[in-house]
Amino acid sequence: MSLYITDECINCDVCEPVCPNEAIYLGELIYEIDPNLCTECIGHYDQPQCQLFCPVDCIPKDPEHEETYDELFGKYQRILTQKKTSNLD
Repeated sequence: MSLYITDECINCDVCEPVCPNEAIYLGELIYEIDPNLCTECIGHYDQPQCQLFCPVDCIPKDPEHEETYDELFGKYQRILTQKKTSNLD
């Protein structure tokens, strides 16, 4: 499943730059995670970097976006292909 950021977020700016898929962005009040881009860092790292670096532990799994490892890895592969294709343009 993808991750999400709770309202306990203190907007410390640590999570956004460590996300390899650029899934994290500053929302209206706090940082948010685009579930279409979040792979829990599968394909990049052994564990989600945002969770690893978050000082307030406010990034749990999102029960509204349940995904298996294979689904997350497939999403990683699609994102990688899209980046390669856009770099060719």
